Amino acid sequence: MDLAIDSVKEVLSAVLHPETGKDIVSMGMVQGLSIEGDKVSFTLKLTKSNDPFASSLKKTATKAIRQKFGENVEVDVLLVANVAPKVPPLKQKASISKVKNIIAIASGKGGVGKSTIAANLAVAVAKTGAKVGLIDADIYGPSIPKMFNMEHTQPEIVKEEGLELIVPVENYGVKLLSIGFFVDPNNALVWRGPMATSALKQLIHQGAWGELDYLFIDMPPGTSDIHLTLVQEVPVTGAVIISTPQDVALADAVKGISMFTSPSINVPVLGLVENMAWFTPEELPNNKYYIFGKEGCKKLAERMKIPLLGQIPIVQSIREGGDYGEPVAINASITGKAFDELAKNLIERVEWRNRELPPTQIVNVQHK
Repeated sequence: MDLAIDSVKEVLSAVLHPETGKDIVSMGMVQGLSIEGDKVSFTLKLTKSNDPFASSLKKTATKAIRQKFGENVEVDVLLVANVAPKVPPLKQKASISKVKNIIAIASGKGGVGKSTIAANLAVAVAKTGAKVGLIDADIYGPSIPKMFNMEHTQPEIVKEEGLELIVPVENYGVKLLSIGFFVDPNNALVWRGPMATSALKQLIHQGAWGELDYLFIDMPPGTSDIHLTLVQEVPVTGAVIISTPQDVALADAVKGISMFTSPSINVPVLGLVENMAWFTPEELPNNKYYIFGKEGCKKLAERMKIPLLGQIPIVQSIREGGDYGEPVAINASITGKAFDELAKNLIERVEWRNRELPPTQIVNVQHK
């Protein structure tokens, strides 16, 4: 049998969904089937976001194709959930009036260590005695649960004054909510825009946050519906932009700054954080190697007249802390002290912003 769309469909017609007993083709789960050379690609559309059979269906379909057409066939299966995860429905908004400052942690592009900075900054601010919360709004790649060693935690749902609220989990003095708590971490799920923005609203308004001095929001990279949803839902005190020193990252950082400071959004940018500023080997703690260029964020901050809040080096312990769920900011190491300095500068900047600038207003988008 030749490798063709009809013949691949025929093979997939023998793959049954364990729950329904029906084959995945007749159920309409196989979509966008395409063949390029020896590569078969298709989307497996799930009927629910937490389908327990998603991984096994993907493996079974891949195995069936290779058994029929040969082990050298590359099979690319994308799991897509067309429904939102099982988070309680948002019927009414809970008050977040006890949250004093809402800080967006953003970046113009991915890969600059935004979530690592968000996690360690939240921990460092909590170390000062402040009450801190952190929302993982990076809907498409939630990594905060892993960074806080809370991957297998399920937040409790409680009823309070007639509202169903999600109780944030807590570690290292930081209250946490992430969409990662409600989806299977082993499955890559693709969400449509409205589903993603709805999830963010639920994390904000159904979180039992209580009194907080700072609520940090770890945003997805770039500029998207998620960013617009945030400024429409809550008055954001300010944004912190994360970048690495090289030109390609700085160009995208400028776009992020421009988005927040545009007249239609008007959220103050509290400052820039330069991540991966230099590499310092553990055995040579006084040596600095500027792998991605030197002081790119410092120069950009001077040009755009915004503060440079901190410079964080590339150190092995930062990577290990994220992988093992122990943020490096909890330690009194050189890197931990860098985050302490970043936290101090941010707190001072927030105090300046609240003293010198008018409160941020919720953005009201007019549809013409």
